[in-house]
Amino acid sequence: MGPVENQDLDLDPADFDPAVMRKQYRAEIVTEDSFAAEPMAQFARWFQQAVNSGLFEPNAMVVATATPDGRPSTRTVLLKAFDARGFVFFTNYGSRKGLEIAANPHVSLLFPWHPIARQIIVTGTAARIGRDETASYFRSRPHGSQLGAWASDQSEVIASREELDRRYAALAARYPENEQVPVPPEWGGYRIAPEEMEFWQGHENRLHDRLRYVTEGAGDGAWRLERLCP
Repeated sequence: MGPVENQDLDLDPADFDPAVMRKQYRAEIVTEDSFAAEPMAQFARWFQQAVNSGLFEPNAMVVATATPDGRPSTRTVLLKAFDARGFVFFTNYGSRKGLEIAANPHVSLLFPWHPIARQIIVTGTAARIGRDETASYFRSRPHGSQLGAWASDQSEVIASREELDRRYAALAARYPENEQVPVPPEWGGYRIAPEEMEFWQGHENRLHDRLRYVTEGAGDGAWRLERLCP
């Protein structure tokens, strides 16, 4: 397929040709001895640097799930917590990702930090967090977001935008700003426990740095750091 033709815009057709879109990534070489002993500590370092860079929504991550027969799906969600146990996000358990995780808990995360030529890929296993932890986060959300969690049967077909707005308006009338909104029973958090984590730093001539942490498999929390060809 050639460049997209656009008769309505006074633009060079090459502007639409992805084959000629190239950037040279210029950054310091990443070395193994500069990395932390375990991946969550290294993630914390890079996440802080992404925040300090002014990157828009550095906590945005792509979550990939799959059905038991291997049909994948992806979407972007917001990371809401991380610690030594893994990465936490919140959603409707009846959404497509929630149903796929229930049937197949193996997932992948991608942090696409394009402006700083970095990305982090996580593969691991998802599990629901406790209801107390979910409730604590839910009550920290803006009032409108709490109502939105009730208004939307995420991933379900809805007749119109007007129907969604009517649901929200009814909830706003029932739970005004000074009323506590209960936590929806089918809404909550997942924690992704990492099994592999790859840190990617872009470089010139496509000679990128790719350093991957893998579990040693002994069950003692030990990690091995290895370099991959770009």
